[in-house]
Amino acid sequence: MAEPHLERHVFICTNRRDPANPKGCCASKGAEKVREAFKKAVFEEGLRATMRANAAGCLDQCEHGVTVVVYPEQVWYGSVTPDDVSEIVESHLKGGVPVERLRIR
Repeated sequence: MAEPHLERHVFICTNRRDPANPKGCCASKGAEKVREAFKKAVFEEGLRATMRANAAGCLDQCEHGVTVVVYPEQVWYGSVTPDDVSEIVESHLKGGVPVERLRIR
């Protein structure tokens, strides 16, 4: 079986912590809905042959959650909501232009 050639791989932090933890966590900020939105968008846009969107453990950017990172460019996004996903897909995944307003620097 040949390995798929992926142009981009999106990782969405879905880490869950105890609610008392001062760092908070992406799960409590809606990470699962963001993950579902990415999966749906990749499928509906016909991108599954060249792109994947997967859940990730802690990406160590808790203060920016929901955190998303896109490889191979290593572009980090923060405070991502399900409403932001279509913009990331259109601009970055399809067009190659990162969404500056969501970038973590």
